[in-house]
Parts: sequence; structure tokens; C-alpha cells
Amino acid sequence: MYDVSGRLPVGELRPGTNVLVTGPAMSGKYDLCCALLRDGLELGDGALVVTTQNDAGSVREAVRGPDTDTPTLGIVDCVSKERGVDPPDHDLNRFVSSPGEFTGIGMASSRLLEEFAQRNDRTRVALDSISQLLMYADVKTVFRFLHILTGRISAAQSIGFATLDESAHDEQTVNTVRQLFDGMVQTRTGEDGRELRVVGLGGEPTAWTAF
Repeated sequence: MYDVSGRLPVGELRPGTNVLVTGPAMSGKYDLCCALLRDGLELGDGALVVTTQNDAGSVREAVRGPDTDTPTLGIVDCVSKERGVDPPDHDLNRFVSSPGEFTGIGMASSRLLEEFAQRNDRTRVALDSISQLLMYADVKTVFRFLHILTGRISAAQSIGFATLDESAHDEQTVNTVRQLFDGMVQTRTGEDGRELRVVGLGGEPTAWTAF
């Protein structure tokens, strides 16, 4: 089991679980995913980020492990080549040409998952964001890619988190994407700041809580 009690009100997640982190823009989805991966690094888990919005250097800063090198943090960077950014070198950085290069993203993430498995590392995976992928391809193409990625996460006995800006898509698109996930973490900005609740991961939806 993966301990997520420091961030989510469900305590633990079973290996192989995929979670959709959804909510409007600026409601903390990316920060929450980074925190969940950072907690895992501190517990000895590996971490893998597929980033379609931030370059590898920025992600490595955001997901800060127990030391500054974060040796068990792999990053599939889909933006640096497109933007002409030159992030710092790291053995576990992988680069693809754009967020629309689904074959390259799939191959790079699979190889990193295999590398962590060979080390016997439990791995937490984050994809940020599905909404960005939907800017490069139609929902059917993105669905096929996500089906493969979530399947690989499950097969590796890892856990996965993927962000979606729900307000940016029509209901049919959101419902199509949701089918691939075991449950959701919904985020929002309330009167007292950012809040979340967990839906579909056993029992009734949790109450909204600050994070």
C-alpha cells in the first residue's frame, strides 16, 4: 500500500491505482501532485513526472525530495525542446519534441518505469496535464494514450495521478477521460483557500478539506 495520509483523507492507496485530479484552473492540482510525489520520495518511493506544461528543471525544483539531487525522480519533459529551454542535466531526464508526441512520451515513461522496477522501487507517477494533451489531439487519441499509460502504471504496481482542468472541456470529454481512472480527487478554491475531496476510492465522497 502507498501511504498518502499526509495529503488525502483516504490514508492509503492500493498498488495499481490511478487517480484523476480534477478541478478548475489555479485550484492547486499541480501543487498537490508534486506534494504527493515528494512525500513518496521521503518514504523511499521512486517518482516519475510526465510534464506537458513545465520544463524538467522547474519540476525538479517543485518535487523536492530528501536531498537536492532527488536521484529517484524521473521526468519526461514534453516542453523544453518545443520552447528551446535547456534544463540542467540529470540522468533521469527524458525529452520528447512536444506534448503531442504520444509515442515518444509512452516509450520514455515506460523505460523509466522499468528502470525503477529493476531497482525494486515503488513508484508514484504524475501526468500534468491531460488538458494540455487535448490541445494537441482529439479525445479519442488522448483516450488511447491514457489507456496505455494507466495500464502500464497498474501493471508496474505503481500509483498514478493525472491532472485535468475540468472547466476547460465539455461534459462528454470529461466523462470519457474519467472512465480510465479508479477514482478522483476534486479540487476547488473556497472562501478559506484551496480545498479537496476524494470521490470513488471506497465509500462515500469525503468532505471538502483544506490543503
